[in-house]
Amino acid sequence: MEWHACLDEYEKLVRRMSTPRVVIDNGVCPSATLVKVDSARRHGILLDAVQVLTDLNLSIKKAYISSDGQWFMDVFHVTDLNGNKLTDESVISYIEQSIETTHCDRSHGFNGLTALELTGTDRIGLLSEVFAVLADLQCDVVDAKVWTHNGRIASLIFVKDCNSGSPIEDSQQIDKIEARLRNVLKGDNDIRSAKTTVSMAVTHTERRLHQMMFADRDYERKPILEHKSELSAVTVQNWVERGYSVVNVQCKDRTKLLFDVVCTLTDMQYVVFHATIKTSGDKAYLEFYIRHRDGILVSSEPERHRLIQCLQAAVERRASEGVRLELCTSDRQCLLADVTRTFRENGLNVTRAEISTTSDVALNVFYVTDATGNLADPKTIEAVRQKIGLGNLKVKELPSVYHEKAEPEEQQAVGVGGAVLLSLGSLVRRNLYNLGLIKSYS
Repeated sequence: MEWHACLDEYEKLVRRMSTPRVVIDNGVCPSATLVKVDSARRHGILLDAVQVLTDLNLSIKKAYISSDGQWFMDVFHVTDLNGNKLTDESVISYIEQSIETTHCDRSHGFNGLTALELTGTDRIGLLSEVFAVLADLQCDVVDAKVWTHNGRIASLIFVKDCNSGSPIEDSQQIDKIEARLRNVLKGDNDIRSAKTTVSMAVTHTERRLHQMMFADRDYERKPILEHKSELSAVTVQNWVERGYSVVNVQCKDRTKLLFDVVCTLTDMQYVVFHATIKTSGDKAYLEFYIRHRDGILVSSEPERHRLIQCLQAAVERRASEGVRLELCTSDRQCLLADVTRTFRENGLNVTRAEISTTSDVALNVFYVTDATGNLADPKTIEAVRQKIGLGNLKVKELPSVYHEKAEPEEQQAVGVGGAVLLSLGSLVRRNLYNLGLIKSYS
């Protein structure tokens, strides 16, 4: 009996240690809410925590990650997109519950839908052709995300049968959908790399898009359209004495940036042991101390070059090119086919799209450029709005992630391309200080 009681207490201890503990504090920092997470370390736990925050469209101003031995501790300084602290108790409660249950499979709201995964060569009007095929095949698009990068396109589209409202399960219909979409993606010159997959599986859309583009090796390709965007700077150096590869990323700040970088590191089987993330104005500075899951450092020049390419691609895939157009109107069959056909007829190229449907209302976001990848002519935009409906299609500014309410502090000194590698002891002490576990790190 005593032995069983001891086992019971041991199981409770293990469960307590393996369950992340979350503390949300609005009192310490005057300009941001602190989200503190500590847990037993396991592969992917950092990504789980970051994913919860980014799924709520929160802006991560700063973050400190430390993982010593088998324990994981981190602090995120977060605000909403307007730069305000989190005050909604339902949001705070959701963060606590979600991070504490990240080891469980969570539905992302796409149960009862059929998922279509598409990758291929991007071209003007491709999205119009895809949605036209789906409309012709009686597929109702409920939700979708489309990314383009380096002349490639990846899309995850969730559909149901227009007539029954049920997921599409008939094998002949699935084969027809795959064949028709594959022909569209192939075009005249993409016979080998165009891919279509139909799945009933529930997945995290944005992580899956990263995986699809990574598998498509978009990071190795050169863009067909030359977008005039600011490039990210990435360096990777080995700190052999301390047993870490040090990754520095410097780029324009935006929402979900940390998720994109951590997602790529995790899917490439790297483990983040320590990290510091800071923002200054519209710039972001990220520093990671990593190893492979097997404990090995970045071991060759080709591997280092590939890691740099993949991280640059992760930053750039979601970078918003062009004018942001928001469509809000009653949902109907062929809506997306009609809207994207209007874009194509007016020479607009869709670089990114987010499609959603709520209570029979279509809420869609499109980022568009002209055919050469430059900003579209305002007259063209107005002509498109006239055609679709001025009240339905509106030009919107990108959400502000700039830091008007940023804390006064020294300019971030993470150097990219000649980074100074601090001593590991200093880094760990600094992270423990920011975690509130020691009074000073000097």
